[in-house]
Amino acid sequence: MDLRDQLKNLFPEHQESEEKQKSKPKADFWLQEAPLICKYEKRKGKPITIIEGYTGADSDFKKLTSKLKKEFSVGGSFKKESIIIQGDYRYQIMEVLSGLGFNVKRVGG
Repeated sequence: MDLRDQLKNLFPEHQESEEKQKSKPKADFWLQEAPLICKYEKRKGKPITIIEGYTGADSDFKKLTSKLKKEFSVGGSFKKESIIIQGDYRYQIMEVLSGLGFNVKRVGG
């Protein structure tokens, strides 16, 4: 029995508002139908994670890049329609992007 059930037992006449039940976190950037491609590379011996295939505006690129950088406390940038994150964070990035509503595919080993 979770907290919500216990509260219903204590206050049976209380009804929850519909806004709280159906509220979804809104993304600050454009969500696309086509999947994003998440891959891993080494450049100059250092691991990086690259996200490609996003077709949003430059401002959306900046917002998505800064969100990922803050989430993992790492450096990164966006160049030539791809987001570059320092380090091997493929699986964590895929979880975060899936949680935001993106379709994500992993490429490579």
